Formats: sequence, C-alpha cells, structure tokens
Amino acid sequence: MQYYYGQQMPLRILDEAEFWKHQEKEHTVVIRELVSNLEAEYVEALKKWETSLGETHQKVIRFIETVVRSAYYISAALQQQVLELVSFCLKQSLQFIELCQQIKTNSAAVSANPTAKVVIDHIIRESEYFVGIAQALLYHQ
Repeated sequence: MQYYYGQQMPLRILDEAEFWKHQEKEHTVVIRELVSNLEAEYVEALKKWETSLGETHQKVIRFIETVVRSAYYISAALQQQVLELVSFCLKQSLQFIELCQQIKTNSAAVSANPTAKVVIDHIIRESEYFVGIAQALLYHQ
C-alpha cells in the first residue's frame, strides 16, 4: 500500500480491508479443502470464522458504499467509524492468525501434510500483511 493518499487514506484502507477480509474468508475454505482429514474441532472453528469474516467483509462493503454515496465526503464522525472498523478488522485478523497457528501446531492432520503447513504459513503471512497496513493507519492517527 502506498502512503501518499492523504485525505483519501480512509478509502484506501477500506479497499484493503475489503480485499483481505474476502481473502481470509476464502482461506478458511482452502484449509478445510486442503486437509480433508482435519480434526472436527478445527473444521467447525474454520466454518465459524468463514461466517464471521464474511459478515465483516459485508460491513466493510457497506462502509465503502456509504463513502461513495456521500460523494467521497468523509465527515469526522464517518472517519471515526472507519477507524473503529479498521481496529476491529485488525483484531479479527490477529485472532485468525492465532487460529491458523494453532491448527498448524496442534493438528495431527496438518503435521502429516507438508503442503498444508506451507499453505498455512502463506495464509498467515498474508493476514500479517493486512495487520501491518491497519497498524500503520491506526498508529499514524
């Protein structure tokens, strides 16, 4: 992400959040499909995360639509709501990373699947990328 967006930064971070929440949601499916014998507790956790990430993704889309409908005018109140949403997205991504790490570390099915370990590491790195973007915006404020 480039850091020269100035007043448009809230729009840029919403675009990033929209993309990464969609990615994280898809990643829950990737893990389940890649590890067909994944333990039931992790399958259920990933299904719950798929739902939760999908809800967050839709909320981000609603914010983007609000900004577009307001002719890109971002009031102080809307800016604050965007920052709160980004903070929520950041925390959610950190929790998703934690789940992925638990699955990688504790799942016997993943331990027996070298490809799954590589893919989960990649998924973690991708979520960490979004975490870095969100932190840069939040700590800059």
